[in-house]
This record gives sequence, C-alpha cells and structure tokens, in this order.
Amino acid sequence: MIGVVVPVHNEEDHLEACLRALAMAATHPALGGEAVRVVIVLDACDDGSAAIAQRHAPERITCLAIAARNVGEARRAGAQHLLARQARWLAFTDADSRVAPDWLVAQLALRADAVCGLVTVEDWSPQPPHVATRFAARYRREEGHRHVHGANLGVCSHAYRRAGGFLPHPVSEDVALIEALQAINAHIAWSTLPQVTTSARARGRLAGGFADHLAMLATAHEGETLLP
Repeated sequence: MIGVVVPVHNEEDHLEACLRALAMAATHPALGGEAVRVVIVLDACDDGSAAIAQRHAPERITCLAIAARNVGEARRAGAQHLLARQARWLAFTDADSRVAPDWLVAQLALRADAVCGLVTVEDWSPQPPHVATRFAARYRREEGHRHVHGANLGVCSHAYRRAGGFLPHPVSEDVALIEALQAINAHIAWSTLPQVTTSARARGRLAGGFADHLAMLATAHEGETLLP
C-alpha cells in the first residue's frame, strides 16, 4: 500500500481542490492498481475542512482529528497511522496544494529512499507583483536542487523508521526529517519530476512556512539570498 498524509488546519478554501488532485494521482494507471490510502489529519479545525474531507471516497480517505496545532505532529500522526497498516511508501503534501496526476508514479519511479520535489505557483495574485520575479530568480528548478517542501515529499517506510520519522516541530519539520535521513546515508532524490502546485497566499497557517518566505521576498532588498 502507498500512503499519503495531508495535515489540515482550517483549509476549507483549498482542501477540495487538493483532494480532487489526490484522487487522480491515487488512481493513475501506472500504479497498477496498488491501493493508495490518503490520511487527512485535521489539526484543531473549526471550519468546514472535516465536512469536505468526509464527502470524498471513504474507501481511500481516512480522517484523523488531533488538537496539536503543530504540523510536525500532524504529519507524524498520519505517518504512524499508515505504517500500522503496512504502507510501503509515505508521500506528503499540503492542503493548499495540488499534486500532478503522476505525482506518486514519479516519486516511486526514482527508486530512492526519499524524494524531495519542487513546487510551482500558478496564481501570484495574493502577492505584490515583484514577488514572482524574485522567487523565480532565486529558486533552482534543476535536478540536484536542495529545496525541501512538505508539500512535495516522499519516503520509503523503512528509511522513515530508521530516521526516526517526523519530529513534533511547529516549523521546518520537513527539513529535520531530511537531515535525519542524510545522517543515516539514505539515498535522497532531489528531483524536478514529481510536480506540485501550491498557493501563494499572503497569510499562512504557521510561522516560518512558505507564506512567510514569500513575505520575506516581498520586503527583501535586491541582491539578498533567501532560499526556502
């Protein structure tokens, strides 16, 4: 089984599109019919996120409710649920993101212990006009990049366990996991192949996330190096 974890904190504006994209990725013909289970970790949600998740296919989606207000804890809880059900691969994305139809296929095809993919923003309208230009100038879109995004991450179950899994960090939990994987000499693919489109919203759900990075780009002086 392949597992997918989506941490959610009040994401009713984005979750429907996220789940529709995941449904396409989970049924891609190249997966050969292998079961894909999506775990939506509803972390202290008090909006319509739970109702949106529950409308989707119950044979493929599980909802977990926690009250941690902590993205590291949410990812960890989802991963533990899937590991207990013998998932061989764990893929992670975010509720304000849309994975490509071949997202899982692309991750698995790299035959790595872990895969770090890139993100693309299609709608820059929530940001000042210069942010898109600054982001493009600083963001490496090439094989061997060193960007880490929780919205586009995959890891085999064996390596995840050996590395100790996600730590309950409120920010940079994805970077901490990759550092732990590097410490055990896991094979990490830094690839452009798994594609994810994410939001350029001006106000994120956690301090230090992608929205805060874009906010830094909005106010940075020309010539500063600010990589996510």
